[in-house]
Amino acid sequence: MHNPAIGGRAPLGEDIFRWLCLSAATLLLAILAGVVVSLAIGGWPAFAKFGLGFLTSSTWNPVSDIYGAAGPIVGTLVTSFLSLAIALPLAIGVAVFLTEFAPARIARPIAVAIELLAGIPSIVYGMWGLFVFAPWFAENVQQPLANSVTPGSLMDTLTQGIPNGANIFTASIILAIMILPYMAAVFRELLLTVPAQVREAGYGIGCTSFEVTARISIPYVRTGVLGVIMLGLGRALGETMAVTFIIGNAHGFPKSLFDSGSTIASTIANEFAEASSDMHSAALIALGLVLFFITFGVLALARLLLARSMR
Repeated sequence: MHNPAIGGRAPLGEDIFRWLCLSAATLLLAILAGVVVSLAIGGWPAFAKFGLGFLTSSTWNPVSDIYGAAGPIVGTLVTSFLSLAIALPLAIGVAVFLTEFAPARIARPIAVAIELLAGIPSIVYGMWGLFVFAPWFAENVQQPLANSVTPGSLMDTLTQGIPNGANIFTASIILAIMILPYMAAVFRELLLTVPAQVREAGYGIGCTSFEVTARISIPYVRTGVLGVIMLGLGRALGETMAVTFIIGNAHGFPKSLFDSGSTIASTIANEFAEASSDMHSAALIALGLVLFFITFGVLALARLLLARSMR
């Protein structure tokens, strides 16, 4: 097909399209820079007053205007990685079942159901967790464990806490339920990109279903799998309302899986509208900046791992 731009000047429409794309990219970078700068300016009083102690202290006392972000930071990281550890094997199992074992008449309805679960608002998960899951968990898991463990044992240390169902572990389970549909849906789409002849070749040389999945299908899409993992982790890091409902909202370091805690997002959601002083507001904005850099670090690590896996 003849291209009028070959051997001559590009048409005006091409120049306009190029500049529009450049403008969109520049605007995106400007918005990102504006967010970072505004968070840095708003949170600077907290960093200036508390210094490094803002990141290492767990004291959060609005009455005396003393703030430390270590508790919410630890809570954010613990709930995010714990939810990822719960959701990842389940997501892989669902995706493998739908692509390798389930008949088409079953696979399609399940895939639609997974996509519907991904569309449920987070506040609905939070309300379900608070009014349904937390009481059930406290009665059927927390209390029996507390009554059966040996005092002073490792299990006793891990399961200490008020048996009300609102704790780090239940918040992680709710987060895992939330990120599971996203991860399972994308995993399924990735596995569907594996050519049928590649899987059939594995079966032809005598591989079992597990060997085909573990040694052929997943390695074939390993770059995309890493991206899905980071997508789920990023979603868990920034989740607000569902975690706020069920984590217990205590600012100290969580001492066990069944201890109350908080995350950066839940702390901001709970306190920003009621910030009683300029320093309180600055501390919350500084928390937002910390969460931004944590998320940015996760994405940067994902890009680094993707680049290494593609070599």
